[in-house]
Amino acid sequence: MPRLVLEIFVWLVFAMGAHAQQRFDFSAPLMGTTFHISLHAESQGKAETAADAVFQRIAALNAIFSDYEPKSELMKLCNSAPGQPFKASTELFDLVSRSVEISQLTAGAFDITSGNLTKLWRRAKRLQKLPPADRLQQALAATDWQAVQLDAKAKTITLTKTGMLLDLGGIAKGYAADEGLRILREHHIARALVMAGGDIAIGNPPPGQDAWEIKLRTFTKPAPNAEEAMETVRLKNCAVSTSGDLYQFIEIDGLRYSHIISPQTGLGLTERVACSVIAPDCTTSDAMATAMCVLGREKGMAAAAKLPGVSVKFATP
Repeated sequence: MPRLVLEIFVWLVFAMGAHAQQRFDFSAPLMGTTFHISLHAESQGKAETAADAVFQRIAALNAIFSDYEPKSELMKLCNSAPGQPFKASTELFDLVSRSVEISQLTAGAFDITSGNLTKLWRRAKRLQKLPPADRLQQALAATDWQAVQLDAKAKTITLTKTGMLLDLGGIAKGYAADEGLRILREHHIARALVMAGGDIAIGNPPPGQDAWEIKLRTFTKPAPNAEEAMETVRLKNCAVSTSGDLYQFIEIDGLRYSHIISPQTGLGLTERVACSVIAPDCTTSDAMATAMCVLGREKGMAAAAKLPGVSVKFATP
């Protein structure tokens, strides 16, 4: 077969294969949110098999990372004796390691050791009352990302302070979305995205497109009672996360508090702020979106500039 004819034949086969792919959408309640998968595949059977594998993987990760499950690996780590090395799974070690890296980058604005503060703030929101000062100080004293020791060779994690409690809620869903995209690629499905609440891991674009069209919240309304204005971005092979509460909040003693906790004060943020972070992976975008809200625009932009491939969009009233 002449080379030119062969090249045309290959191009036609590729084009026909691309157009033969259909879009399939799946969702499942996991990790305290709803995970959504959008993918393009040649058949419904292939799509369903891949989606099931993703949801099974996320459920397995929840059994490792959850602070709501008393028998999770994370809680076993938290219940280990202070100073005692804990042999961790690859998943837990990798996620805690990445968390510590981001804590260092953000000067502690992102801190997974704030689990005691999280528990206090959940109770405060439920009771509509600030935590007792003594209990808040105890929780703050047990919050210290620098008290997490990691041994990469032995794959051990050591918590050196008494009463430390870890909370992976600000990074685990992003990690799970990344894992979902990886599982889909193992099933030879690359044209896909995995959404976990405000975190989206994005793969190759749909057939015939150069990117996925993603709607980002702006937390602004063009007029009273109007729907929130959305910003459209076109993305592929990256991730985006949005964090913030410009509309949803709680008032205690006349002061407005966000659900995002400052590791420095132990209380919800009092300034209205929200942020979207675009990054090479969803683990990074998830953690950095939370950190940006704690740091604020100026410090947040400076911290984000240290990470290659990261861009930040702040939204303020």
